Amino acid sequence: MFSNKEDFKKQFLKRLEMMCGKSFAESSKDDQFDTLGHMIREYASKDWIETNELYRSKDERQVYYLSIEFLLGRLLRHNLMNLGIERIVEEGLNDLGIDLNEIEEVESDAGLGNGGLGRLAACFLDSIASLGLPGHGCGIRYKHGLFEQKIIEGYQVELPELWLRHGQVWEVRKADLAIEVPFWGNIESIEENGRLIFRHSDTESITAVPYDVPVVGYNNKTVNTLRLWSSEPSPFLVHKDILKYKRETESVSEFLYPDDTHDEGKILRLKQQYFLVCASIGSIVRSYLKSHDSLRDFHRHVSLHINDTHPVLAIPELMRILMDVGGLGWEEAWEITTNTISYTNHTTLSEALEKWPIQIFQPLLPRIYMIVNEINERFCQQLWQGYPGDWNRIERMAIIAHDQVKMAHLALVGSHSVNGVASLHTEILKNREMNDFYQIFPQKFNNKTNGITHRRWLLKSNPELANLISDAIGPSWIKQPAKLSQLRDFQDDSTFLKRLNDIKQHNKQKLVNRIYEQIGIRIDPSSIFDVQVKRLHAYKRQLLNVLHIMHIYNRIKEDPQFLFYPRTFIFGAKASPGYYYAKKIIKLINTVADKVNNDPTVNEKLKVVFLENYRVSLAEEIFPAADVSEQISTASKEASGTGNMKFMMNGALTVGTLDGANVEIKDLVGEENIFLFGLTAKEVLHYSGYRSIEYFHYDKRIRRVVEQLVNGFFANEEDEFEAIYDSLLMQNDQYFVLRDFDSYVNIQKEVGNTYKNRDRWLKMSLMNIAGAGYFSSDRTVKEYANEIWKIDSVGR
Repeated sequence: MFSNKEDFKKQFLKRLEMMCGKSFAESSKDDQFDTLGHMIREYASKDWIETNELYRSKDERQVYYLSIEFLLGRLLRHNLMNLGIERIVEEGLNDLGIDLNEIEEVESDAGLGNGGLGRLAACFLDSIASLGLPGHGCGIRYKHGLFEQKIIEGYQVELPELWLRHGQVWEVRKADLAIEVPFWGNIESIEENGRLIFRHSDTESITAVPYDVPVVGYNNKTVNTLRLWSSEPSPFLVHKDILKYKRETESVSEFLYPDDTHDEGKILRLKQQYFLVCASIGSIVRSYLKSHDSLRDFHRHVSLHINDTHPVLAIPELMRILMDVGGLGWEEAWEITTNTISYTNHTTLSEALEKWPIQIFQPLLPRIYMIVNEINERFCQQLWQGYPGDWNRIERMAIIAHDQVKMAHLALVGSHSVNGVASLHTEILKNREMNDFYQIFPQKFNNKTNGITHRRWLLKSNPELANLISDAIGPSWIKQPAKLSQLRDFQDDSTFLKRLNDIKQHNKQKLVNRIYEQIGIRIDPSSIFDVQVKRLHAYKRQLLNVLHIMHIYNRIKEDPQFLFYPRTFIFGAKASPGYYYAKKIIKLINTVADKVNNDPTVNEKLKVVFLENYRVSLAEEIFPAADVSEQISTASKEASGTGNMKFMMNGALTVGTLDGANVEIKDLVGEENIFLFGLTAKEVLHYSGYRSIEYFHYDKRIRRVVEQLVNGFFANEEDEFEAIYDSLLMQNDQYFVLRDFDSYVNIQKEVGNTYKNRDRWLKMSLMNIAGAGYFSSDRTVKEYANEIWKIDSVGR
């Protein structure tokens, strides 16, 4: 399309005038971004078409990754980098007086996810394409995503996330490939040629329209597809209340995670989940049948991966298609289904394992419920044969019990592979949370420790560090990230360490500028940047962090000579709109920030910053600037974490519990290069007799900060934090915040003392970068491809 800078400039100017109907001199940044985005998508289109043709002609097994979230971030520079044209475009735009960084700021983060689950899915798509593997994503094209977070007087306020208000240059709408998704209605059974045929009548259907987004592999001409489904009214349906029908239809793809406190919200969430799997599998089957006569070998050509429990309805939906459309019997359909579907579990929290009331599930999805009920009956019979008379076990393991459909149980029974996302997490699943199932299906369980794409989180977001690494060990690490381990040879190289330090300081200064621009607070770039950015949840213990800040504040106030290395505590987090307690913690962080930042006696040593609307593009500025990575979840509660990997890859040092992938970080970098504290997972799981009130009484530091929540320490806000106070004392501190407080205070002292020894700190930082290659999602995806999906690279 263009082969050099001059060619690019000529085409860009011509295209801008044609698209926008105005001269270059009159064009806005938005016009320039739209023009560039469309050019890049078209540049990738030839490879996109050829990749799909190659998959069709080779007829090799392909994987489809079903996820309710895909947290993509911005794609402009990422696509330029992966296509190998970043320099040509940047220099061409410079000649025209355009700064690519400013153009990049025009792009909205895609509102398709919330946290680690969605970011993991995005990293996997990048790795699948960059490894030349035949694999695609299937998700929902949310009109508003989760929400845009504003902080007003310290409170989280949710606004619609209008990421599509200027359109989306990367997507291609394919209305001709729409799928009808049925809800409600009745099931009729008819005997035909000696077999029972089930027909779904009187349905209220909605139309799923696909929007395809190219997923560009790194420098390898592979372009896979992320197919996002948008809900629209069916053109074939006559409805008595057309406005109500239109409103309800469009709400299915309007928001990620609608509030399910009430039945209306539960119905909408369940609709979303079936909408995703019905449209995705319908589309996959339709494509498959173009080149195959029957569905009998479907599992030999297709792998369906369900990312957490949200897409578990893929199991009964595939059964429905195999039986009702493909004409197969139950046993044959079940064998194909279980050999097609694999499942990743992302949590040990029982409240996060989805359950749906039968009274909602059955009328909304009558045929799917029939199939789930039959799966349950057959599974319970199998349990009865293995454990005759053990009613308790059968009740515990049943897919349908106590008037609820248990989605995790359905996933465990209906898939051939169940994996955890860190070695500790998988062991907890096998030996505790899912032990009943592990006893029956030990061969299904395996571990796949999460990874992150080093192309976005190092190469793109920290180009100076990437260049330093390439200067030191050559550029081959970009395709073989395990080679980062060669950096260990430079731990005594003073020139290398000085450059590492200079890069960190430069990144810190950039974040200082961003913070001042965003919230008007000036922070000291020479202070320790201590960062906790992640979803706001009680088990992630942002509360422990903020109570420690209150303790430091108290120490400095009572003793101005208290030796404390200046520190800036940086938070970023969204709380689920219905999660009252999490929103109180956001209010507390902002209240503490107000007090600290407006107190001239402490704010030369201490600053607290809450960055609103935490998202991928903001994370790309935060990770390269961080000195300290807060990974302080209650041990055994965090399945893996991926922020911990992004921080270490950018040279931040982890303060953490031995939880999730922190365990493997410790193993890779050595205990001397990580700051560990607190109870272990084993201690948490077997802790008995914990009484938080005792820690409150016997540790005056704890007593002081906890009392400050309610004693007027925060002016005019005595009643504001009662829920937090009660959770710690009246509800016995479920997540052991007070139990781990002393250990946390001590490890934070060690952090400050270590930071003063710059050579020591920089060596530790280097050892973390050198150990980060293992956590590339390329390694993770290779393990999935070889051991679960059974797919091979189809190189060009």
